[in-house]
Amino acid sequence: MLIWQESYFQSNPDTVRGDIAHQAVDRGGTLTGRAGARVWRSLPVHNDRLGMHGICDTVHLSADGPVPVEHKSGGYRPGGPADLQVAAQVLCLREMFGRPIPHGEVFAGRTRRRYTVTVDAALEAVVADSVEQLRQQIADPQLPPPVNDARCKRCSLQPGCIPEIAGHSRIDLFAPRPVGDHD
Repeated sequence: MLIWQESYFQSNPDTVRGDIAHQAVDRGGTLTGRAGARVWRSLPVHNDRLGMHGICDTVHLSADGPVPVEHKSGGYRPGGPADLQVAAQVLCLREMFGRPIPHGEVFAGRTRRRYTVTVDAALEAVVADSVEQLRQQIADPQLPPPVNDARCKRCSLQPGCIPEIAGHSRIDLFAPRPVGDHD
């Protein structure tokens, strides 16, 4: 939400590594991939029913149909945000192509392999719920409080988010402390 509502973004080594890793897919265009599949890079997609749009890193079109492949420079965590992202891409492609697309894939740069993400009714419901929650957050002029958990350590937004003060009011932080009251 800091990026969207406050236009705040700060690069760090992880975001720069991701930018470098994405240079090939961000060029756009088509090429021939594995087993003769046509590969679209940076393909714009949309789903009118859910009111979402985005850009797939690559979409591999074979005789079986299109398969979005989300490229990540690091590792892969099953059930993590990359699964949600590739599921949203599958839902966009299903609507655009008017055909069943059972899965997408996540390519993890750290392991140099692809992981299949099956998009079933349960994952589709999580995507729809996430889109609705995001829509509500965007409409709310107040930023949600930071979570201050393990994800913060490597987050590029940490300097502007200041998660270590989550749960403290301004009064708590700047109130005089009794002598001898140290952390």
